[in-house]
Amino acid sequence: MSQRTLVLLKPDAVRRGLVGEILGRIETKANWQIVALELRTLEREVLEQHYGEHMGKPFYEPLMEFMASGPVVALVVKGERVIEGVRALAGPTDPIAAAPGSIRGDFGTIVRENLIHASDSEESAEREMKIFFPGLA
Repeated sequence: MSQRTLVLLKPDAVRRGLVGEILGRIETKANWQIVALELRTLEREVLEQHYGEHMGKPFYEPLMEFMASGPVVALVVKGERVIEGVRALAGPTDPIAAAPGSIRGDFGTIVRENLIHASDSEESAEREMKIFFPGLA
């Protein structure tokens, strides 16, 4: 079943020059296609829409500061089981728990700055794509 998902390469991935490496890993997966891509600095309003469910939690403000600390690469990837697949490719949030071969396992350093966001369900993907790519049909 073909799906679409939102992927964000976070400010640490951009700062560390890992965008090409991470995009390459996504592009080389069989039958996955990047259908939208943009480098942008996220404004507070966009971050509040994206992370609104976490408002009030202890990690919310540090997360907002980190995500606004530099540009991100936002992209939409389409393909078979792409939501599950990109999350597996990313690996768990904790880089110590992430397996070698995953993005976080190979490049992650700390939990809070974890290189990549990938939608966790079809519902999240639809909501998140509308925030970042409202014109995408």
